[in-house]
Order: sequence, then structure tokens, then C-alpha cells
Amino acid sequence: VQLQASGGGLVQAGGSLRLSCAAYGGTSNVYNMGWFRQAPAKEREFVAAINWSGGNKYYADYVKGRFTISRDNAKNTVYLQMNSLIPADTAVYYCVADSRTSILVSDEYTYWGRGTQVTVSS
Repeated sequence: VQLQASGGGLVQAGGSLRLSCAAYGGTSNVYNMGWFRQAPAKEREFVAAINWSGGNKYYADYVKGRFTISRDNAKNTVYLQMNSLIPADTAVYYCVADSRTSILVSDEYTYWGRGTQVTVSS
């Protein structure tokens, strides 16, 4: 499975962005998918995840109420709607996928995209 993320960019604090991640190859619509991020000089951290059907969603505490993960299996695409962005959200965002449900909120995903830069100015 190959993952291609897009939608990053520069936005002012309080603004919104929507990230997209298209999955190619294999039977990608049965994969659980998610987003991680890594800011400069910081460790990679979990952001959000969604199971293969879209029925279960998980969020890190620091994005709850501001970010929404969703998916369109017909398009093999997962989305991350990011609202009320703050400078602390500045990071490279990585799309991930894995067939195992047990690793949904861990960093043990098998497939990782290249990442898309999100920069929030104050």
C-alpha cells in the first residue's frame, strides 16, 4: 500500500486546513488508517485514527474537539479536518495504514506516507 498525503500549507492561528491521504495498491479500503505528526526537535506523536469501516475514531487529547478524521472508502482516501489551529500544531503530518486493529493508537503502523507540512503562524 502506498500513501500520498496532501493539503498541508501555511495558515494563521485560528484557521483551518483539510489534509487528504490517498491509498494506492492492495485492498486499501480494509485498512485502518490514521495520522501522526512530528514537529522540529520533537518526537513523533499520534494525532487521530479511524478503523476500516469508519465506525470507530480515536483522537489525541490535544486535538479533540478541533480535528475530525473521516474516510471515503470508495475513493480509498482518509481526511483530517483541522479547525482552530494553533502554532503548536505546526509539524509534518504523516498518513499511516495497517490491517491490524490492535495498533490503532500506537506508532506500529506498517505503512507510512511521506508527510505534508503544516505551519500555523501566530
